[in-house]
Amino acid sequence: MSVVIDTEGLPAKDRAEYWHEAVSRTFIPLDVAVLEDAPAPATITSHRLGAVQVSRVQAGPQRVERSAGLIARGGEDHLTLALQHRGTARLAQDGNRVELRPGTFAVSDAGRPFAKELPEPFVFTAFHWPRSAVGLSEEDLRTLTATVFEAGPGTGTARLVAAYLGHLSASAESMEPQVASWLATTALDLLAVLAHERRGRSVPEAPEAALAILARVKDHILRHLGDPDLTPERIAAAQHVSVRYLHKLFRFEGVTVARWIQRQRLDTCRRELARSTKGRTTVAAVAGRWGFASASHFSRAFRAAYGVSPREWQACVRTGLVPVSAPLQVGEPGRAVLPPGYGVAV
Repeated sequence: MSVVIDTEGLPAKDRAEYWHEAVSRTFIPLDVAVLEDAPAPATITSHRLGAVQVSRVQAGPQRVERSAGLIARGGEDHLTLALQHRGTARLAQDGNRVELRPGTFAVSDAGRPFAKELPEPFVFTAFHWPRSAVGLSEEDLRTLTATVFEAGPGTGTARLVAAYLGHLSASAESMEPQVASWLATTALDLLAVLAHERRGRSVPEAPEAALAILARVKDHILRHLGDPDLTPERIAAAQHVSVRYLHKLFRFEGVTVARWIQRQRLDTCRRELARSTKGRTTVAAVAGRWGFASASHFSRAFRAAYGVSPREWQACVRTGLVPVSAPLQVGEPGRAVLPPGYGVAV
């Protein structure tokens, strides 16, 4: 479902104030100064794809700032990637200053002050997500922020990321929720690959070839997620690669093949359980549908990942202690990772 914000129906004198509030509501608290005496109509069209919000923004000249005071008001746990389509933008963060032109992209971190100036009418697509969703260290994240990435010929991984994000945003409105969530996860994985590459940790093979194989493997896994016999050996055979090479690709991702499969299964089960709080679907049925050998094994894995049992999670959603879309993340065994401020009903 699209969420559209459009200032065209407002008097020109009211557009700047409305736009300031609209931008902050859509993303994070920001100070937006419109650089036109009579602001032209502006629009934001947003879609939710799993953990990622995709927003196409079209407006006139403006300056956007994120100060320490605004950081204290919230949103500090998010990052935004802006893929420029028209006009230019100058982004400053952490002492870095970069200029974005059409076809380039850059990431800003809402946890630290930044400023962005757009001196002419512009169009860009913003991909906005919680930092925990991408699974990168602070050092890795800093290699992405306030760095301009070219998407032209010969730019390797950056070109692949830009192309994938472009296709993702173009298809956002027509995607089924689960497919959208899976594809958004792949987008974040590609960003993680880009960060690793920037820090000199790329695989020996050509990055584009390795990424293409990895994306194909992940697509195969997601389409067969409910198969309890989804093993590395069967995956490798289906994709015509060796088991050794398969494990090598996932070591580059920082996770084993089995662990990645379990994460996808757990997240899918979590979402399904949240939608089935009235008891029409049992924990055992959900576990079996998504490839777990038994309900007891699923319950142990769920508690180890999220710090609550599947039934406790359902109770939290049912009583309103957490929303269905709460951004739970897989953590270390025994570590509760409900979002800050949410409780557990037991």
